[in-house]
Amino acid sequence: MKIGALDVGTNTVLMLVAETTPDGGVRRVIDLARVTRLGQGVDQNHRLDPQAALRTLDTIADFVTQARAAGAEKIVAVGTAALRDAADGEDFIRRVRERAGVELEIASGETEAWLSYLAVTRGLRLDPAQRLLIIDIGGGSTEFIRAEPGAKLQVASLQIGSVRLTERIIHHDPPTTREAADLRLAIDAELTGLGWKLETDLLVGIGGTVTTVCAVALQMETYDPDRVHGYRLSRQEVENVLRLLGSMPLEERRKLKGLDPARADVIFAGTAILERVMSESGVSTVTVSDQGVRWGLVWRELGAQPPPKPS
Repeated sequence: MKIGALDVGTNTVLMLVAETTPDGGVRRVIDLARVTRLGQGVDQNHRLDPQAALRTLDTIADFVTQARAAGAEKIVAVGTAALRDAADGEDFIRRVRERAGVELEIASGETEAWLSYLAVTRGLRLDPAQRLLIIDIGGGSTEFIRAEPGAKLQVASLQIGSVRLTERIIHHDPPTTREAADLRLAIDAELTGLGWKLETDLLVGIGGTVTTVCAVALQMETYDPDRVHGYRLSRQEVENVLRLLGSMPLEERRKLKGLDPARADVIFAGTAILERVMSESGVSTVTVSDQGVRWGLVWRELGAQPPPKPS
């Protein structure tokens, strides 16, 4: 069976077609990604930018066509932070239905976190006795999932993401020392407000920010998901990438190996979120997962259910 899974994010549209295998697993058939910046201006205006919406709609239609050509028997789809926040999100869903013939579910932050959990726990071989913290840094929000032996899962969604924080705080190219400090303060304030002790045995990072930081650290000429998936990215590597990004004007960042030029303007803020989470959690490495929400959608469609939410 082949399933298409569409993840319409604040910054990026992702489409996975996965095929079930005889051993109960799934394998990638095609995996598409395009930066469309659907969340452009949503933090300030609470409405979708018309051009961003059109770019995203065109991409969805293109990806759905490719998924069907690849044999997808069913396509499931979610939209995340930008569509949660935009007053005209329902109108966009109608346009997707009419243009591409798919029903787009606006996932809550909690649902997004559950899908990330499904993806990580099935996509990486993890020690169930370890305390696990998963972070999914998106364009509009960052999801946290904490799993500890003998305890119910905890999930949370914070309104910090690479696009949102860039639009709020970064107004110079490259960022000024004051903007970098303000960015750090804003992230730390959100982490404090979360009220969690972030200490953990294993930190797993998913989403385009984390995989991009990994690709830049590895200076990848061409993105290789198999090389990125499971890579243990050190805190020193993250700090080095953050320092490099903060020292470069946008045009130079666009030329960096491993960095999609369309992410170049927001990757500094996203990397800062990763660095602050690593600092607060007291870990020396973050294990990178290339399998995010779109993989969780496939597992959910195949019948996997997350544990009950805490009472």
